[in-house]
Amino acid sequence: MSDRFDAFVIFAEMRTGSNYLEATLNDLPDLNCLGEVYNPTFMGHHNTFEMHGIDMDRREEKPLDLLEAIIENAGDALPGFRFFHDHDPRVLDRILPDPRIAKVILTRNPLESYVSRRIATETGQWRLTDMKHQKSAKVEFRLWEFETMLEDLQSFQIRLQRGLQTTGQAAFYIRYEDINDVEVVNGLARFLRSSHALEATNSKLKKQNPSDLSQKVENYDHMVRSLAKLDRFDLSRTPNFEPARHAAVPGFVLMPETGLMFMPIRGAAVDPIRDWMAGLEGIGGDKLLTGLKQKDIRQWMRKHPGHRSFTVLRHPLERAYHVFNSCILPADRPAYANIRRVLKNRYNLPIPKDGLIPGYYADQHKEAFIAFLNFLKGNLAGQTSLKVEQIFASQTALIQGMANFALPDRILREEELIEDLPKLAKTQGRDGAEFDMALPEVPFPLTEINDSEIESLIFDIYRKDFLNFGFQTWEP
Repeated sequence: MSDRFDAFVIFAEMRTGSNYLEATLNDLPDLNCLGEVYNPTFMGHHNTFEMHGIDMDRREEKPLDLLEAIIENAGDALPGFRFFHDHDPRVLDRILPDPRIAKVILTRNPLESYVSRRIATETGQWRLTDMKHQKSAKVEFRLWEFETMLEDLQSFQIRLQRGLQTTGQAAFYIRYEDINDVEVVNGLARFLRSSHALEATNSKLKKQNPSDLSQKVENYDHMVRSLAKLDRFDLSRTPNFEPARHAAVPGFVLMPETGLMFMPIRGAAVDPIRDWMAGLEGIGGDKLLTGLKQKDIRQWMRKHPGHRSFTVLRHPLERAYHVFNSCILPADRPAYANIRRVLKNRYNLPIPKDGLIPGYYADQHKEAFIAFLNFLKGNLAGQTSLKVEQIFASQTALIQGMANFALPDRILREEELIEDLPKLAKTQGRDGAEFDMALPEVPFPLTEINDSEIESLIFDIYRKDFLNFGFQTWEP
């Protein structure tokens, strides 16, 4: 038994050579790989449905019992098994963070894996031990099928990578092409603390389809054209350095009697909606429920079956302009005094020291707002010394933060609240719930200063919001 590991796991996928790697490792007397012990349809290998006195039903009910049994019954050999992306996720949650379980990650060109899998499905031949029994077939490439497989594979690999990173572990990576390299396999044996070495890799299993892809794919030319359209390097991805947000549960606003919960987005409409909610029940705003903990909100949810939760989006340009005018420009906002001072002194924000003064004109306001937007662009990209305040954060990040507790089941838009809020109230038995909202007071209307430079900046800053919520160029 290894003095470092209790077991090992080979993270792989179908048609990556995992059978071959397992057979080779099992040639070492102090290693014992038991197959796909968490395959949904069998246990270890085909037509095997029990291991160490644990049958399929017990494995389904208590999957970790099998892991414990494998370790307890290992004897002198280090036990291991193969684990694929569609195996029991409860087991992955247990083994991935455990440094006592060694991780081996086997990879193969995904296109070759896909074609090999299609051929095996067509021929029914999943293992080959003698060339005289070889079955061959040409298969059709289906782009949608390959993309689905690729998405599953990449998602699983990202999860493995993050799990290893966050727990400070290292895995042994081995490619399909390396399985036949005895020096690499012996390196893997040393990683697993085997005291033995191989002179050659296992010779029982044979490569099933050694020809190149052009001979195995019917519509090879179509496949090449289709793959050319795939964004292999994820060039269309927008880099995101904005920090993840927490749920901000204390800021949620709940009605005492009516089943409505408002999940505010800072910088968008908040106070008018609070006033509307209080008016629905004829109470003062101080009687609304807020500042609650998660357990308190869950109790409220249980008391209000059929409740509705909602949040309200504001156009990114209007939101940024509102934040600038209400939080940064005034000199009498204590909560933002330090941010204002840093913006003015370090980032040269050209705003009056004491707030609005006579002789402050629209062109100066526009210059100051553009400077603020340039700061926001760097701030959300992690390029400034100031943290990303909640009121600066993208609406996408804020809603993702809410999802850590609960997703709003209604995402409303500010310009549609006059129609949407009364409809929402009606779902909770509240009629006559008209809503109106005064426009925020600003030194100069946005129409006076808005131009293509501002529109371009706001799109760069809140690109995720524009893409996720379908915002268009701002119109008054």
